[in-house]
Amino acid sequence: MTTARVAVPRKGRPLEAVLERLAARTGSTALADDVISTLQYEKALTKNNQTTERDVYDRLATYSDTGDRTAPEYTLLRDDRAGMPRRIVFDSLTLELDGYDLQLVGREEPFRALRTHEFALGFDSADLVLEEVVGLDSAPLRGLDEVNDRIDPRDTDVRVVSGLGDTVWHTLLATPETRRRFDADLDRSFVAAYEGEMCISPRYERLVEAVLGTDAIEGIEFTYPQDEVVEEAAIADTGLGVYLTVTGSTAHDYGLELGARLFPSETVLLENAAETTDATQRTTDLFVGADLETKLAST
Repeated sequence: MTTARVAVPRKGRPLEAVLERLAARTGSTALADDVISTLQYEKALTKNNQTTERDVYDRLATYSDTGDRTAPEYTLLRDDRAGMPRRIVFDSLTLELDGYDLQLVGREEPFRALRTHEFALGFDSADLVLEEVVGLDSAPLRGLDEVNDRIDPRDTDVRVVSGLGDTVWHTLLATPETRRRFDADLDRSFVAAYEGEMCISPRYERLVEAVLGTDAIEGIEFTYPQDEVVEEAAIADTGLGVYLTVTGSTAHDYGLELGARLFPSETVLLENAAETTDATQRTTDLFVGADLETKLAST
């Protein structure tokens, strides 16, 4: 039987979004819930929000069912942060669908696995695509539907097919004092008129340049939160910044005003056009079929 292999993250919100979409499309709700709850429990153990007397190898053996080819499999990931233990993360899962098997395969960096042609399909954060391959331009990048136009075809065969809608936003944040200096709406035009420091996460420098546009950031110096400093607190000290928000409640706690939502941070389905087959096309239709109205028009 044909197997369609799809690279997915090993943990976190993007993997949960993939499993939830898969459950909605195939009815595998109990299976998705089991994987999600297992990984959330393991995350809580890693962060010392849960305790257990069983060591990590005993738990890994408990989660494994070698007699069932469709049972989820897990593996150990070494956490590089000081003092952090090995963590149980997702490894693989096979679903028997109509006429083919769908196998989700855990990867640390699914997008890069597609770039090296290991997979035809994969899911990863849209943020990584912007950080890795999107070209910078004077005009701002405003949405997922513009991403593929900014990817140099000589650089990679990978394109964004669709977002899964698990959206949080890269949002412009400022103190009231900073905003009042220009007496203007807190949006891209505000940034274009602003000169001075802007606090961002160091891992999002290229992303911020892309979504604001290179013209807007002239005269701006990026600064970054110091170790152990909450990002919203660092932005409040600087006066202006960009950070991921859901409700914005933490930003309000630090006296920040929420401005424009600059770009959606969500899980996206990626495709390496050079590796597509009939089976991978069926998989694409499963996740982002026409009935869902989610596939990007530009792909």
